[in-house]
Parts: sequence; structure tokens; C-alpha cells
Amino acid sequence: MITGENFIGRKRSALGKVVFSTINPVLNQENEWKSIEATSDEIKDATALAWSAFKVYRKTTAQERATFLDQIALEIEALGDELLEIYCVESGLPRSRAESERTRTLFQLNSLADYLRTSEWHQTSIDLAEPNRTPNPKPELRKTHIPIGPVAVFGSSNFPLAYSTAGGDTASALAVGCPVIVKSHPMHAGTGELVASAIIRAAEKLGMPNGVFSNLNSKGIEVGVQLVQDSKVKAVGFTGSIKGGRALFDLANNRPEPIPVFAEMGSINPVIISQEALKLKGSTWAKIYAESITLGTGQFCTNPGLILAIDSAELDAFTTELAQKLVNIESGCMLHPGIKHAFSTNKNELLKQDGVQQITEALDVEMNYADQTIITVQGTHFLSNPRLHQEVFGPFSLIVKCTNKEELLEIIEGLEGQLTGTIIAEENELDEVQDILDELQHRVGRVIFNGVPTGVEVCPSMHHGGPYPATTDARFTAVGIDAIKRWLRPVAFQNFPLKLLPVELK
Repeated sequence: MITGENFIGRKRSALGKVVFSTINPVLNQENEWKSIEATSDEIKDATALAWSAFKVYRKTTAQERATFLDQIALEIEALGDELLEIYCVESGLPRSRAESERTRTLFQLNSLADYLRTSEWHQTSIDLAEPNRTPNPKPELRKTHIPIGPVAVFGSSNFPLAYSTAGGDTASALAVGCPVIVKSHPMHAGTGELVASAIIRAAEKLGMPNGVFSNLNSKGIEVGVQLVQDSKVKAVGFTGSIKGGRALFDLANNRPEPIPVFAEMGSINPVIISQEALKLKGSTWAKIYAESITLGTGQFCTNPGLILAIDSAELDAFTTELAQKLVNIESGCMLHPGIKHAFSTNKNELLKQDGVQQITEALDVEMNYADQTIITVQGTHFLSNPRLHQEVFGPFSLIVKCTNKEELLEIIEGLEGQLTGTIIAEENELDEVQDILDELQHRVGRVIFNGVPTGVEVCPSMHHGGPYPATTDARFTAVGIDAIKRWLRPVAFQNFPLKLLPVELK
């Protein structure tokens, strides 16, 4: 049952007067339940409780925290159909997507739990003393990594489960001993409350300290601003827009004690297609990319929003076929009327730019549904107009017709940081695409060969990050077991008696 209340640790609380509803975007109407925005006092109570819990939680064993993560997964699964139904009415996404995202969320929790049961995550290092070394004796040094403190996690709009309340940021922070305070996303506050209740039940069953997890409702930006400015919060995890992520980054760095913000802020994910690939398999790639561009109604940070190729008859044929296949795919509902409005506004802004041509025919779609779109422009226009580089969040892609390879390389070199970059080529062209790869890998966090960027595998070798503005720190990933590194800091112990050392250093 959804109450609309906040979780301040184990206690439900609803002291605020700001009340809001989520929206069913398919019906374009408010859902029946109401949520109450957290007050300033409730935020302070949550951060104080998290700081108190940190002193206990940071001393729990890896095995205890692994059991906690596994129990959270069990409690989420036990929510059953209610969670799936609320997810769908708050997001407009189909039940199959809800089921898939729930599976991914549970897998993330279980994967991190399994990793905790190894000794690898501590990243320890031991250098024994050399007292007889000349001219200076060498001291004994042992290094490990410890949790940095309470983490504020901002739920994302496009993944109500996998990147929100119990998503990768929350799971990885809890894994290493950091309490979490979630600023629930207002578009799916009901989904967030259900998941938060599952985390609280897991904490209660296993005797975790009160305050190890809190969930705060928020209609606007005020709750998030206060969270980031609170001295008891020591790091931030965010998935969302460049505007929102940069605002949090600036807030965190203007504190008396600056803290890290790990923000994943979107991308246009360039795709480079060779002339040979267009000639031999253009039709195949058109089908594959029409499906990728419309997957999830294009509401993925890895949506292929930019396609680069050398101008040719083969590129024209590919463009025409991609446009035809795209409009033949049934239009999907977007997550929220606000997101549909932003999609239309940003798309129309690009269509006003010099040299831009829309290839797809105009579609008559229902309210809050997206009219998938392909536009083209010459490389010279793209190079001279930074507005063409902006992300259009939704089923949209811009095809840039490059005059030659030199211009293509110049475009890649001038791109802003991206999450992914893709090269599509034939095996006999590998030598010819080496210089493209050399440039591309310095602009992206993940390079794909002959595939699509949509789909982010949860595994040790995945890197989901990239140079700014894709993320605020390209050295870290938001997906996979290495996501825990964001919430740890190294500490070296010099000449310490074994009795006082952390277990992993003894």
C-alpha cells in the first residue's frame, strides 16, 4: 500500500504541506495516491540518523553486508505484481520492461553481494619493512580502502528500478558500508516508496542500524539542494540531465568541505558507419538501428543519437531505409508529459538550424507519445554549430554527412565527452578504422564494434561512464562491481601493530 510518506530510517514521516501526485502518461491523468515532500527538519533528521548509522554500519563485515543486499533483493521480489503495476502506471512503460528492469535490479544486488564475499574489493596492498635498508630504513606500509560516509542518491526518471531507489548507486554504496539517503524521483514516487519499504524490511530483519537507509519525497529541487549541502552527506550519486548534474556538482564543490558528485548526465553516443558496411549490409544495419533508436521510446542514456558517415549514394539509401523502418515501428508513450514536451522542444530547436533536413515523415501520435525522427545535416554545418551536438532525449537520431574521412575525424575529435562510441565496419577494413578508433576512445567510456550502444551489461568488464559532460568523473563506472570504487577512499597504515589493523590487512 502506498502512503505517500517519507522513510526517515525505519520511521515513516509526513510532516510537510507540499503534496504532489505522479502521472499516468498513457492516460494523461494523475494517479490516485499522493506523496508528501520532505521538510527541512525531516531532511536533517535523515542525515543525522545516517551519520549515526555510519559509525556502526562501517564496522559490519563484508559477509553481513552481502547478506543484507541479498535480503533486499528477496524483499523487492516479494512485492510481486503490486510493484510491477505501480511501475507501469507511473512510467507508461510496458509490463515486460518492468519485469526486465526488476530482474536487472535484483541481479545487481546479488552480483555485488557475491563480490563482497571475495577479498578483492578491499584493493589491499602490503609493503613489509626493510629496517636495514641504506641509507634510509623502509617503514612497513599497508593500504586498504574504507567507506567515505553517507551517500545521497538521486533517483533517475527513465529507470524507476535499476537506477533509482535500490539501483546501482544505492546497492554499491550499501555494499561497502555507506548509508544511503535517496531523493526519490517525483515521476515515480509510488514505485520508490514500495522499493524503500523492501529495503527497510531487509534492514530490520537483519538488525542493520537505524538510518542505514532513508527515502525522501521531493516535488521540486529544494530537497536535493539541502541534501547536497548537508555536512553529514559525503558523496552524491546522480543519473539525469546535464543541467541537473552540473547544478549538483557546483553545489557540492561550493561547500566548506567539497564532496564528490558522481553524475551520469547523458550522451548522444556517436556511431560511425564505413562505406563498405553501408554497401554490403546497409539494409541490415538500418533495421538494427531503427530498433535501437526506438527501444524504450528512445529514453536511454545510450540511445544512438548521432550517426556519422562519408556522404555517398549508399549513405542516402541507408538514411531513406532507416527512416522508413523507424516510422513503421509503433510509437511509444514517453515517461511523463514534461519529458514529451522537452523531446518536442529540443527536436524542433534542431530542426530550425541551418542545413538541417527532416527525413522521417511527420507522424500523428497520441498525447505523450513520441514521433520518432531522423534528421540529416552536412559535416560543415555540424562542425560550425554546437547546438547540433545537444542530446534529444527520445527516439531521435541525427545523421551527419561527412565530405571525407578527414572531416569525419575532425568531428570525432571535436565531440563532447560521451558514454559510448560505435564503429560499424567490415573485417577487411580493420586497418582503415584504426585512426577512427584512436580518436574515438579518447571521447567515450565504452567503444562498440558492429553493434548498438543500447544495452548496458552488468558485469566486471563493463564501464558505464565517460569524459565530461557524459559524467563528472570519467575514471569511474556506474554499472558493474567496480561501481563500489566511487564510495571508497584509500588509507595507509604505517608501522602499525597487527592487533590494531583492519582484518583485511592482518
